[in-house]
Amino acid sequence: MNDQPQKSLGKRFDEQIRFLKGWMGDAKAVGAIAPTSPITARRMASVTDPSSGLPVLELGAGTGAVTKAILERGIAPENLVSVETSADFMRDLRTRFPRVRFVEGDAFDLDGIERATGMGRFDSVVSAIPLLNLPNDRRLKLIESLLDRMAPGRPIVQICYGAKSPIPAENADFDVRPLDWIVRNIPPARLWIFSRSVS
Repeated sequence: MNDQPQKSLGKRFDEQIRFLKGWMGDAKAVGAIAPTSPITARRMASVTDPSSGLPVLELGAGTGAVTKAILERGIAPENLVSVETSADFMRDLRTRFPRVRFVEGDAFDLDGIERATGMGRFDSVVSAIPLLNLPNDRRLKLIESLLDRMAPGRPIVQICYGAKSPIPAENADFDVRPLDWIVRNIPPARLWIFSRSVS
């Protein structure tokens, strides 16, 4: 008898339990009501370029759904820098993905992330931090700082659960465009791309 569907369901249930524990610990920092769906995680990971040789930066690893999708995309674990504030999430992530360069700390402390990993230039950024919970000026400063560490044209993909971009295009000196609207996420998720034009 094939027990694969049962194992898959069990893994998904374990992920939900881990997520709920993290959410109860700090709902504002988690910023969602359920883990990112596999469909959404794969779409977010699709912006990364395994052939670039540069590391990918993941902000807000959570239960590891997007981390897994980035690795499945072909990014070597040693080339993934993944930041998470929750100690509970971090313990599980380090067990599941032992070769990924995890940083337990603040996604806004880019200099600290570079000191911890030795990596300060990135191919792309995959972000699940709850930008809509933060003041506009703080959001803008983070995105600009991230783009300073990337080549022109390379993307930051940001997940959010509001109808509008967390960075309004009229307030930005970089490109802001929608990537996708994923109804099969709980709640439905919008993905946005931020990048600097290639001159």
